[in-house]
Amino acid sequence: MCLAVPMRLIERRDEFSGLVEAEGVQREVSLMLHPEAQVGDWLLIHAGYAIGGIDEEEARIALELLRQVADAEVPQ
Repeated sequence: MCLAVPMRLIERRDEFSGLVEAEGVQREVSLMLHPEAQVGDWLLIHAGYAIGGIDEEEARIALELLRQVADAEVPQ
């Protein structure tokens, strides 16, 4: 199974790369698969690539669910 994390594009570095941020974490990503992305857009990031867009409300819901999973205790 693959996991894509919603992150907001905060800077375009060149035609096919940019800087994204979520929860205070920043990463440089490739925009080759989603070249129409604009600064301020929420993107789905997988393995260093923006693989699609997502609206802000869906991004916030997904980030909250990821937070809940990360905070959950794993039974022994």
